[in-house]
Amino acid sequence: MFSFPVVLKSCAKCCGIGEGKQIHGVVLKMGFGCDLFVRNSMIHFYGSCGKCVDAGKLFDEMAVRDAVSWSGLISGCVRAELYNEAILRFKEMDLKPNVAAVISVVVACGFVGNVDMGKGVHGLILKRALEKDSAVSNALLNMYVKCECLGDARWVFRELDERDAVSWTSMISGLVMYKCSNEALDLFDDMLLLGVEPDKFILTSILSACANIGALSYGRWIHDYIDRKNIMWDVHIGTSMIDMYFKCGCIEMALRTFDKLSSRNVLTWNALLGGLAMHGYGSDVLKHFELMVRAGLRPNKVTFLSILTACCHSGMADEGLWHFYQMENYNISPGLEHYGCIVDLLCKADLLDEAQNIVRSMPMPPDAAIWGSLLSACNAKENVELSQDLVDKLHLFKEKDSGVYVLLCNKYAINKNWDDVTRARRLMRENSIEKSPGLSIIEVNGTT
Repeated sequence: MFSFPVVLKSCAKCCGIGEGKQIHGVVLKMGFGCDLFVRNSMIHFYGSCGKCVDAGKLFDEMAVRDAVSWSGLISGCVRAELYNEAILRFKEMDLKPNVAAVISVVVACGFVGNVDMGKGVHGLILKRALEKDSAVSNALLNMYVKCECLGDARWVFRELDERDAVSWTSMISGLVMYKCSNEALDLFDDMLLLGVEPDKFILTSILSACANIGALSYGRWIHDYIDRKNIMWDVHIGTSMIDMYFKCGCIEMALRTFDKLSSRNVLTWNALLGGLAMHGYGSDVLKHFELMVRAGLRPNKVTFLSILTACCHSGMADEGLWHFYQMENYNISPGLEHYGCIVDLLCKADLLDEAQNIVRSMPMPPDAAIWGSLLSACNAKENVELSQDLVDKLHLFKEKDSGVYVLLCNKYAINKNWDDVTRARRLMRENSIEKSPGLSIIEVNGTT
């Protein structure tokens, strides 16, 4: 009997579902199926292999359950990404949860954004003084970051007695994710002062922070630090480095970094294409896209967004349209951003009829950017019919964006169509839309 839990644990580690089921059969044949320790091992095995339905059946058939039974089922649900099921099972617990169950349900709360439940579990953690466990605290920190509660994440981080690599990574990456890049760099400085060696995950996040705020000097220091410490370059560091150099305007350095990488994935190519598109190198984007396809990599939505952006910035209408329709060949459905790019491209090329046809074919309502592109183009061309067509559809426009209505009013005012101006302004009042005042910020003697 005592050998079964050990064997089942080995099957769980190597995901040997077939072997584990054979052991299950032997357990039942020998009459050990009701033993608590053996049953818990089987629940853990099925949960680890992603067979939560089987784990749930075994659990529901149990006459006696302990904390290990519950934690095995809940952690299995989390591994199978059944986060709401894990939370539901945790709520059904009729005894004190152990640390494993607490960590699992906190992780589940983070993935589904259930911050209320997460805070409730946090209260239980404080009540039972489990916050001293670094795994519990790190799970809480990560949960608050995922739920966009940076204030609570900062509090958990400050209260940590000991901060390991997971703690620093969660906090720094969370700050970068929510655009608190300066704070992330300050925290990274504190980490270095404490003598903590950053890993590749932290360095990748810091490079993203430098890219967000254009901190080229800091980014170059990170580059030097990686080389000085002989840290092995991988695809993640390389991709972040390329993105940082492009966003800081160092195009040659970005290209040099790309050429130096021995391993590239679709994210690396997207960083290259997006960076070149950002700086208006439309032809280079198309050339590198061909190289990417020849290398056997499959483009995704971000890839085509970079291509359309490059064509838009470079005025390449024919190439943009061709690549837009090529998305079908890769089983990619254009999103709102793709439609926005192609409409803007056609409007800038004075192809208003084609732009209007694209808008009419959209499977989703146009956003403010698309309406703005069309209206700006028709204002320049005095295309009254297009404007009238748009104003008839404005009741479907849900966004509280004043720019579209202002463009429409200006169009009618130029043509002295005062009744239409009144109609457009009435729509603004009915939708509680107000024109935002213009604002400029300058820096004088270091003060904005």
